[in-house]
Amino acid sequence: MIGKVAIVTGSSRGIGKGIALDLLKAGAKVILNGRNEERLQTTQALLKNTSDDVQYFCCDVTSPEGAKQLIDFAIQSHGRLDILINNVGVSSRGNVVDSDPEVFERVMNSNFMGSVKPTIYALEYLKKTKGSLVFISSVAGIRGLPGLAPYCASKMALRSFAESIRIEESKSGIHVGLIYVGITEIEHNKESISADGSPVVLDDRSGKKAQSISYVSKKVLKNIKRRKFITTLSFVGVLNAFLQPRFPMLVERLIIRSSKKFKEKSK
Repeated sequence: MIGKVAIVTGSSRGIGKGIALDLLKAGAKVILNGRNEERLQTTQALLKNTSDDVQYFCCDVTSPEGAKQLIDFAIQSHGRLDILINNVGVSSRGNVVDSDPEVFERVMNSNFMGSVKPTIYALEYLKKTKGSLVFISSVAGIRGLPGLAPYCASKMALRSFAESIRIEESKSGIHVGLIYVGITEIEHNKESISADGSPVVLDDRSGKKAQSISYVSKKVLKNIKRRKFITTLSFVGVLNAFLQPRFPMLVERLIIRSSKKFKEKSK
């Protein structure tokens, strides 16, 4: 990773910040991204304790202008791009019957289009470096789950997008990675979108056997180093990925049986 230039979207906190930290430790030059400049400045200052090779660019990557400006900033600053980590996203909570249709638009725009747009502008540069294009997905992208329909749909869309790119760029040398993240610890006051579109603060996950941010970030770097396609980070996710294509009705019955427990864990 020494000397490689990496962009991590949605990196002012949480998993994105953890990935940025480990990239810096591995010798990469990192560009943070998010919409909250104050948080980006705070994160940059914290990460500078590890390395001075960290910058930030504040923009909304769900807009074509913001996505292009982010990629242009990396090229203007370093003359190359080796790694793009598409991590930006938002979660949702609530059953479909209770949902405002706009919630689906907001979640898809953030989780899917927020990865599509920077990817489009980054591909020509990643082809030059035979770099890595990584999508941070979720085990919720393997199988539709109760109370998470917008989120599941957006994360499932990432797989088809990643698969298309792998085929289109099979001769260009680009590495495409897809990370299925399980229930992960969160930073204080992280918000989700409720069925009516209002923000809802997620519960602390310290007692829910959540994976640490450090664990997830190290698995992401391992995916890049080994140039793997799919990395699944939880036992439940691995089991789901195995059973879903073979025994979909069994998986459905198991989810229905444990849906109350599942909803409690995902709060």
